[in-house]
Amino acid sequence: TPPSRARAPPFAMSSAPVDDPVSSRDAGRDASSLDASVLTTNHHASFIRRSSEDRDTVEFVLTEHLRMSGVYWGLTALDLLGRLDVMEIEPILNWLQQCKQTNGGYGGGVGHDAHVLYTLSAVQICCLLDRLDLIDADQVAKYCASLQNKKDGSFSGDEWGERDTRFSYCALACCALLGKLESIDHQLAAEYIIKCKNFDGGFGCEPGGESHAGQIFTCVGALALCGRLDAVDSDLLGWWLCERQVKAGGLNGRPEKLPDVCYSWWVLSSLQILKRTHWIDRTALAAFILKCQDPEKGGIADRPNDEPDVYHTFFGIAGLSLMNFPGLKKIDPVFALPTHVVQRMGLEK
Repeated sequence: TPPSRARAPPFAMSSAPVDDPVSSRDAGRDASSLDASVLTTNHHASFIRRSSEDRDTVEFVLTEHLRMSGVYWGLTALDLLGRLDVMEIEPILNWLQQCKQTNGGYGGGVGHDAHVLYTLSAVQICCLLDRLDLIDADQVAKYCASLQNKKDGSFSGDEWGERDTRFSYCALACCALLGKLESIDHQLAAEYIIKCKNFDGGFGCEPGGESHAGQIFTCVGALALCGRLDAVDSDLLGWWLCERQVKAGGLNGRPEKLPDVCYSWWVLSSLQILKRTHWIDRTALAAFILKCQDPEKGGIADRPNDEPDVYHTFFGIAGLSLMNFPGLKKIDPVFALPTHVVQRMGLEK
């Protein structure tokens, strides 16, 4: 239960709409008792495959710069669904190799500059597909090390110098997945992240930056990789995270914002690392995610009745996985990869 200095999470204010299919609200329950058929697995698998093939759409053109992450989201979602078989893997791996740059990093697409965000996605893809033989671990580790500020431990995303705690997580995760964590000063990296901690227990993108659920995942995940979870006030942060649940059952990223399916991952993964997923109403959250499915063409949107996309489809499925939704493979909350992949690599703690 939450710490004595704070009242129990006010689940009454998160009460469901009258048509909520969940029969009762109980923070002690996860999603394992829900009907697996409510998740339209085949529709989602078809949606992800179509998203990779419909090259004449405006969406395909506008997302070229982040396609590497899109491929990671799509493939990982399919693996969690047990439907990785719908994709042709070799063309994807050939394309991935074309995105490698001479500095050791990977771009979001062919001809794009290397960035640590897409470098991590490339490494995650190869981990997922058991093709790390395609990755030059030493070169990637050297690239990540080149992005670290040796004075304060922060990381830039690319050669142009923008700094953000997201990039700290990406560099640390890259090196950890490749067995090269010692290639960077991970203790100095942890000290920088700790400086980004706020009075509410959360973390921002830089020291003094506003607490945000997405940044909190990157900071908590990074500190877990560095062995510095002792620096997290688990009760205080857990309280801030569970307060992200709104009346509709979904989660938002900051106070007074609308719920969004993607925070099913950003909030829940942090809570799972902190061992506090039971602080929120998981069946209500699962119901919210399931309402965001497109019943006709598949995919999951940010909110009910919006257009689905691969990003929210992955994070919705990942959130359901964290809540033990039946029929889904488990996902690791730190590496954002299926647990069986992390186990195969010998990285599960």
